[in-house]
Amino acid sequence: MTPKLHGLVAATHTPFHPDASLAPEVVPLQAAHLAANGVGIVFITGTTGEAHSLTRDERLAIYRAWAVAGPAYNLRVVAHVGSNCLEDAKAFTAAAAEFGFEAVAALAPSYFKPRRVDSLVDCCAAIAAAAPGLPFYYYDIPTLTGVVFDPLDFLAAAAVRIPNLAGIKFTNDDLAAYARCIGFEQGRFDIPWGIDEKLVDALGTGALGAVGSTYNFAAPLYQELIAAFQQGDIQTARTLQRQSVGLVEKLAAIGYFGAAKALMGWLGVPVGPARLPLDNPTPAQLDALRAELGEFPWFGPSQWSGRPD
Repeated sequence: MTPKLHGLVAATHTPFHPDASLAPEVVPLQAAHLAANGVGIVFITGTTGEAHSLTRDERLAIYRAWAVAGPAYNLRVVAHVGSNCLEDAKAFTAAAAEFGFEAVAALAPSYFKPRRVDSLVDCCAAIAAAAPGLPFYYYDIPTLTGVVFDPLDFLAAAAVRIPNLAGIKFTNDDLAAYARCIGFEQGRFDIPWGIDEKLVDALGTGALGAVGSTYNFAAPLYQELIAAFQQGDIQTARTLQRQSVGLVEKLAAIGYFGAAKALMGWLGVPVGPARLPLDNPTPAQLDALRAELGEFPWFGPSQWSGRPD
């Protein structure tokens, strides 16, 4: 039941029109861009995809678009299905199976939070059972959900409760816990890393795959980082990681989600603005960002194909 989310997995944006209405017609452009940049797997409607700002119908519309665009560009598709409504999560899981996706993943409920690991496992088991033939990943991101359990405790409990458990999407900066999960039951489960700015640290801990938002627009940087690490050139890998950190800091300084989506537009993939309650940078902030990105070898006037606004 383990599809092995190895290499770079792009956590894709959900595309919107300028008025923030859904723009599923942009998905083929996203797929073409990622395929051209060597990305082979996409993780849709997750945090980067603003899942909790989408209606049920909108999430299904994005599934439908990726069900066509993914195979067309030889991209494997993993759908985030989590929701504060368990019945919605089960419905999304069943839909993902019908669309032929590679796997599903689910965040913990984050409004009414599970108080015990067993309660979290109960929720995940119910979601996974909606498509028993589809690999299921628990998506651990405690900084956003507020659900803080030792992920190894989750694995130990879920391993005997969820037959189609594939692993954990690990967006948690506890590297010691990460190492324990990788080694659990002789590496039985797939544990893709989820913090782009600490990829080199995760590689040193044993990471084989990474899911992240910056892989949408900076995949070449990370591919070079991984190659350097694998060749034993740790200094180059660390230098590239520092460039990654600098890039993220520049975007975050003016509102990460909106800035990242604007950057995608400059690269010819118009994914539109971020939806409220997220903020979008001002035109002046975006002008300054576009100029600042010229200091990175991955960006510059020769790369831009979209309008500056």
